[in-house]
Formats: sequence, C-alpha cells, structure tokens
Amino acid sequence: MSTETFVEPEPTPLALLLLGKGADPDSERGVECPGDLPAPSDPDLVARAHAAKEALGDKVFVLGHHYQRDEVIAFADVSGDSFKLARDAAARPDAPYIVFCGVHFMAESADILTNDDQAVLLPDLAAGCSMADMAAIAQVEDAWDVLVDAGVADLTVPVTYMNSTAAIKAFVGRHGGTVCTSSNAKRALEWAFEQGEKILFLPDEHLGRNTAVLQLGLTLEDCVVYNPHRPGGGLAPEELRAAKVILWQGHCSVHGRFTLEAVEEVRAKVPGINILVHPECRHEVVRTAEYVGSTEYIIKTIEAAEPGSAWAIGTELNLVRRLALAHPDKQIVFLEKNVCFCSTMNRIDLPHLVWTLENLVEGRVVNRIEVDSEVARWARVALDRMLALPGVQSAPARAQD
Repeated sequence: MSTETFVEPEPTPLALLLLGKGADPDSERGVECPGDLPAPSDPDLVARAHAAKEALGDKVFVLGHHYQRDEVIAFADVSGDSFKLARDAAARPDAPYIVFCGVHFMAESADILTNDDQAVLLPDLAAGCSMADMAAIAQVEDAWDVLVDAGVADLTVPVTYMNSTAAIKAFVGRHGGTVCTSSNAKRALEWAFEQGEKILFLPDEHLGRNTAVLQLGLTLEDCVVYNPHRPGGGLAPEELRAAKVILWQGHCSVHGRFTLEAVEEVRAKVPGINILVHPECRHEVVRTAEYVGSTEYIIKTIEAAEPGSAWAIGTELNLVRRLALAHPDKQIVFLEKNVCFCSTMNRIDLPHLVWTLENLVEGRVVNRIEVDSEVARWARVALDRMLALPGVQSAPARAQD
C-alpha cells in the first residue's frame, strides 16, 4: 500500500472562473460574493428582503432588468431595459446606494451616469454578458489598427451597442463614435453615416445587420463580418474598403438561438399567430417576423394587442412568461421550444439580493462597480452623443458636470 500523501490539485484559473470563484478584470465575468450567502431554501428570504429594504428606506434604489427572475423583480423600485434603468438611477441623485439587478455592463453605465457619491452595487459580480465579452478592448484596438492599415480608419465611425463594456464605450467616444440601443440604432447609424463613409458596429452583428439592411436600405453585400479571432479579422483590405458596415462577430446567447425553423413550426401549429422578436435575433428570423423591436417595444405591443390574439415571442423567457401571466386574454407562447433563460442574468437571485441589502443595513458596501475616471469620461462622451440624437430622452446631468 502506498504511503504517499495525496495532495489535491489546485484548480486552474479557467476552472475557477467557470465556477464563479475567479476573476477576469478584462471581461464581464467576475467573482462569487465574499462571505456566506443565505441558503436558497431559507423560508425567510422574502421576509428578510422586505425587512432590509424597509430598514434602508430612501437610501437604496433597486433597479430590475426585464430579464430578471420574478422573485427579484418583486423588490425592484423600477424595471426596464438597460439604458432606461441607467437613466432612472441618474434621476435619483439623493439615493446613496443603487442596487442594479442586471449584468455588469449595465451597472457600469449606471456608475457613469450617476454622481460620484453614489455607490452602484451588483448583487453577483459574476452576472456578466456573453455578448459584451465577445468584444474585448484589446481586440477592438487591434481591429482599429487593421482598419488603419487598410486605409479606412479615417472614414470609419465606430458605433457600439449599449450591451458593451465601459472600455468599449470609451474607445468609441475617443474615436468620434456613439452608443446605441436597440430602439435608436437606426438613428445612431444615420448619424454615423453623416460623420463618415463607413461604420464599425460593435459587438452584436445581428442588430447591426438588421438595422443596416432592413431599416437603412443597405444590402447584405454592403456588410462584412470582422472575426477578432482571425488575422485581419478574416477580411482582405479590399473587402474592408468596399464595405459600408463592418460588423463585429458577436451575438446574444439568448436571441441567437431563435431559428427560422422555430418560426415555421409555431406558424404550422397556431395559424394566424403573430411573430414578435427582438432585433438581436438572426437576420432571417427578423426578416420573417411581423413585429420587431426592443424589449420595451415588445412589452407595449403585447399590452396593446387585441384580446384573443396569438403571439410567439422571441426574447428572454423570464419576460415572455411574465407577459403571458399578465395577459391571460391573449395566447402568448415562447418562440423556441427549448428553455432559453439568460444564464448570467439569472445569477442574481433572491439570496444574492438579500445578501447585498443586509450588508448595506450593516454599513458594508459590497460588490461596488466603479468605472475608471478616464474610461468613464470618454464613455460619457459616447453616451452624450447618443443622447443628443433626435428623439432620445436625455439622462440627468451628473452633479459635478
């Protein structure tokens, strides 16, 4: 029998990251919460959340993204999409604590738009965004060098979707570009074409393609896809020079799963059903849908729909289920037969929210999201350019502006 002592191997950084126990400062992925979380089975979780929120009173403002779990939305002071929530946070300068129940890039935007004496907290630092991770700042800087070498950088205006890191927003701000949301992407791209001849669209290729082709009237041939994992983006210099829109190869892990086959299947099962999808969906899905729009558009469309009408919705399942429960007079189904939650958005659950609120009650600020001041300055430049677009509601000015 061997007398050697067994030594348990140390987990690799990647293994720790996948377990939510490691840190990657250059991505949306974070770390697990320090300290002990309440058990998910704790029968007192709801009462504890109510008690902590009541104890904090006006000192805390809880934001809940539409894709959050119902148990979390129940404690949100306001709900909405990412930019609406960031604006709502900026509109509450007297609240010292902003608890953002969403994902990392959303909390970053709230930190950029709120005052320096306000703390933005993310209940679980591992609540990131796979789409935002698909455009790392080093990759984007390398891509810009490729555009310089091809002789088109001076003709190109970068536009980044709201679903991107603060570092990417800052890059866009420094290079004369703007941010967009799914509801104002058309206006943002029109503005960009007024500034230059080409657009570099980050990080969601589907939203960029759908906007350029279906709303601006460009062709699929006018668009090329830049793959950051291939030399030169996988594109020849002449392809970059010929393109009008350079799409970053990125996508939403939820909306990218909806297929044309799923659309055809639900139409065969429910004749006359309306297909309502988010513009982050694939081009062929968006092209065949009767209704396409942002999360807020989807909600308003269902609210205004005729009783008895049938709808297949292509967006995150938490929201679709919430809409179905709120509108029993309408037939609402999920477009994809397989369950499709946003896995990172779902990391924020009631135990994490209770842990965050109870720490605040005890005077401890946990999981604060703080954007570097220089990054925040240039990201705010890009955000302000978006806010100056016609029809976009401005965010309140920071107290120190």
